[in-house]
Amino acid sequence: MRDYIVFLKKEIRENIRTNKWMILSIVFAILGMLNPLTAKLTPQILKTILPEGSPIPLPEPSALDSWAQFFKNINQMGIIVILLVFSGILFNELSKGTLVNILTKGLPRKVVILSKYTLMLLTWTFCLALSFLITWVYTAYLFPAVDIHHLFYSIFCLWLYGAFLLSVLIFSSTIMNNSYGNLIIVGLTLVLGMLANLVPSIQQYNPMTLSSRNMELLNGALEPSYFFPSISVTLMLTIILLFLSVLIFNKRQVN
Repeated sequence: MRDYIVFLKKEIRENIRTNKWMILSIVFAILGMLNPLTAKLTPQILKTILPEGSPIPLPEPSALDSWAQFFKNINQMGIIVILLVFSGILFNELSKGTLVNILTKGLPRKVVILSKYTLMLLTWTFCLALSFLITWVYTAYLFPAVDIHHLFYSIFCLWLYGAFLLSVLIFSSTIMNNSYGNLIIVGLTLVLGMLANLVPSIQQYNPMTLSSRNMELLNGALEPSYFFPSISVTLMLTIILLFLSVLIFNKRQVN
């Protein structure tokens, strides 16, 4: 445990020094501000584009529209930025040989994997919470209060899906020799998730369901129990991927 804490502190210091946390914080803060503003301004922009007297009705924006933008932007931009920033989390140190001295001095290899995953998970948690709080404040300011169901539960589902993708990233880092290969494996995972969502019988067990049906939670169309199977599968896959990452890295030659 002591080795784990010391190495994790080292990882945190390095990411602060290289401005990764600052860059990610800025990106997620901007997304947090854009979500309610986009929901508020989109109908007005469309009014200027549509011809005068157009029969197409434009409903008044609501808080639900703001949260729809939140889940859309975090899925399409936030998670991708996190994955891009950390795509070389293991490869960079392996290529520079900075891990050799540490490992030869007796640092358990599992500490490296678990510390790096913890760093990514802490970063993802902080960035998601930051974007969520900013969106929450601006949404409350710009829109009248409406009945929104299971908001925190839907955020948890999104967080868990991000944690799963990070476990895919750390796993791919142990079997690939470059950051591009890591991203390809994560990309294939996303594609497989989208294809699985096309099959109704397995959709409820698909990790991607945790990030694709959040709005149905918020508007009351789905109950929290619907996500129990996908939560269980996602947790199991995350644990398995971390276990395999440690197992593979223990046997990997580090030069």
